Amino acid sequence: MNFEAVADVMLKPGIADPQGQTIERALVALGYSGVGEVRVGKHIELSVDAPSRADAHATVTRMCEQLLANTVIESYEVGVLEPSGDGDHGHDSPRRERVLEA
Repeated sequence: MNFEAVADVMLKPGIADPQGQTIERALVALGYSGVGEVRVGKHIELSVDAPSRADAHATVTRMCEQLLANTVIESYEVGVLEPSGDGDHGHDSPRRERVLEA
């Protein structure tokens, strides 16, 4: 079966985020008040062939551990949808509505 998956990777709390700080300063300079603690991460979408949703989740988790996240300074969350069977992976794909699970 083919599963749609997402991995969201973020710097761990306490790790400096210079890109987030730059965005935060720029937003304030543009007049957005009350902005703070901006953090920048990676949102990775992929499809995975696996016999079950649990196997797809385990595969993407291994991908995060081995490549997608630097686990010394980054944490990650993996989400996997049940296969829809329609093969539609366009902008209206249900992956946009995914609820992440740890």
